[in-house]
Amino acid sequence: MTLRRTHILNLLRGGVALLFVSAFLSRCASMMTPTGGPRDSLPPVIVEMLPDNFTTNLPTVNTGKIYIEFDEFIQIKDQQKEFFTSPAMKKKPTITQRGRGIVIQIRDTLQPNTTYALNFGSAIRDNNEGNPLYSMRYVFSTGPEIDSMLLSGYTADGYKADSVSKSFIWFYPADSVEYTPDYDSTIFKHTPAVIARAETNGIFIAQNLKPIPYRVYAIEDRNDNQMYEPGTDQVGFLEGTYNPAELPDFAIWYDSLRRYVSAEPQLYLRMFTDKAFRRQLLSQSERPLQHKAMLYFGAPHPQITSLRFDSIPADRVIIDPQTEGRDTLALWFNVPSASLPDTIKGQITYFKHDSVNRLQEVTENLKLAWRLIETKDQERERERLERERRKAEAAGEEWKEPEKENPFAYKMPLSGEVNPEKDLTIDFDYPLATLDSAALLMTFKTPDDRIEDLPVTIRRDTAQLRRWYIRLEWKLGGEYTLTIPQGAITDIAGFSNDSIVGKYTVFDPEQFATVKIHVAGRNDGSKYIIQLLDANNALQQEKRDITSGDVQFNYVPAGEIKFRVIEDRNGNGRWDTGNLVERRQPERAEIYKDPAGEETFATKTNWEIEFTMDMNRIFAPVTMKSLVRLLDERETQRQQREAEKRAKELLKGDSRRQGQQQTTNANFGSAGNMFSTFR
Repeated sequence: MTLRRTHILNLLRGGVALLFVSAFLSRCASMMTPTGGPRDSLPPVIVEMLPDNFTTNLPTVNTGKIYIEFDEFIQIKDQQKEFFTSPAMKKKPTITQRGRGIVIQIRDTLQPNTTYALNFGSAIRDNNEGNPLYSMRYVFSTGPEIDSMLLSGYTADGYKADSVSKSFIWFYPADSVEYTPDYDSTIFKHTPAVIARAETNGIFIAQNLKPIPYRVYAIEDRNDNQMYEPGTDQVGFLEGTYNPAELPDFAIWYDSLRRYVSAEPQLYLRMFTDKAFRRQLLSQSERPLQHKAMLYFGAPHPQITSLRFDSIPADRVIIDPQTEGRDTLALWFNVPSASLPDTIKGQITYFKHDSVNRLQEVTENLKLAWRLIETKDQERERERLERERRKAEAAGEEWKEPEKENPFAYKMPLSGEVNPEKDLTIDFDYPLATLDSAALLMTFKTPDDRIEDLPVTIRRDTAQLRRWYIRLEWKLGGEYTLTIPQGAITDIAGFSNDSIVGKYTVFDPEQFATVKIHVAGRNDGSKYIIQLLDANNALQQEKRDITSGDVQFNYVPAGEIKFRVIEDRNGNGRWDTGNLVERRQPERAEIYKDPAGEETFATKTNWEIEFTMDMNRIFAPVTMKSLVRLLDERETQRQQREAEKRAKELLKGDSRRQGQQQTTNANFGSAGNMFSTFR
């Protein structure tokens, strides 16, 4: 049901009090339970607070101690992770156990006329069974009033579109922070006035707010230090300001399964991992292989103006970025091994941040040393061969060193079924120096045993230097044989291939499903990415640059599938995260739902399934009504999964017990009969 805003706080207080009372009475009633009765599953019950909860006019200094007593002995678990204050205190209060209670010592000078909340999360648990007392809060004010406004919301992963649990929500009074539309430094320069925390379902209820406009941010505190760390913690922000007194009413209830208060969300924060500022510098250089060096930079996209080496011509140095931001570079030296010195000396000129974070052009020396270091296995093998050589020479016999294993290395499947829509992929350990593509031979053995030679091409990946693709027109039926003759490929280290032979067959389309999607875009210029996922949200196939029209996924394995749809606003073919400082939200990514609200669909072999994706519906503005409907659907699906899981566990348990009973009867049937007689 929907509650008026003026009554929500009273309901929340009364509901929690009722829970404490009912739990207390249940615990009292169970005191006469005989030994061996049901396991205690009730959390501790608060029986006294000194000073009382919601006390006003506490002094800002020398606030003394707060004592909270329970009906049983308790333990404090994960205090660093669970306990926080709102607003934050410079010196965190200390919590110690005393008897059946806890003592909280305030160590900070408090702000005047401010409502404070001590939030314990699930840190308080009973001593015997560890049952947590969820959402325990102690509230007081240094002024004459307790701020009493409430606000609810939901925090979600901007890419996965799933809830972000235990995130912190920070509220800043709008008139206390400066606002610039294109540069937002609020969370770096100011401390929040009110802090709330989302529960495991991503829903939060912010309490003790004032009836004023707030700027709202969400932080995922992965390091439990109650600080925002760009690049590590997810972050979310809302455009505009929000006054809890002006927002729509919302329903609030106690979730008896999760054992905490939940609510209909008024706000929706899409969270993302922002890029942290990193100072640009060449942090490390090394030479792990004779023909390979590595350069590691402190920040992405280094501006390199010159790179030269004393002993290697510039056109013989191959630069191979290892990361999307090019902050890690591999350098390959395309010269014979005998020409490479043990230490390669050179210079690099690039732009580096100075002490005040300005990019300045600098030149630094490079010294790349390498020497062969034997592994234990190589050392043992060398010593074994040396012993064999000496033994043969002592016996007057000729000794010939065994041929060493070819060091040329590659990764490519040499058998199996292939998807005719994809190329064969081959990865090499080193960049290639020569490749005789005319020497590659692909033959096709037809079902009636005829042999056909097929044209085949090989091309290098545009982004990955050591990845190549073998392409041909695949046909259904029959068997393919790929032959790469010995010596057709040579890498820059001078290693050449032995003969490579691979045998393949093509997927039978009747063993897979086909998925057709009719796309209705929001406008003619809109582009989308549609990802086909399995039931565990793992990516199976992806179609980019999708506009209005039809798109088809072939060779879809039988099972359950989902779809993630990304609104590719800049048309670069990938999902782009947000930027907090520039106040840029991440591109929207939504899990597709059909008109019935289903997001998981079954496929079977030789099936053809059709969907219609209306992008106006998928990417419609998020409202409180649509958000409540989405969360209701997810909760229904979650409860169905839990019910199915419990049913399977019960069925499995019954089967196990029946099997044990049959075994017992078989092994101890005569003893059982004897026992029945003496009974």
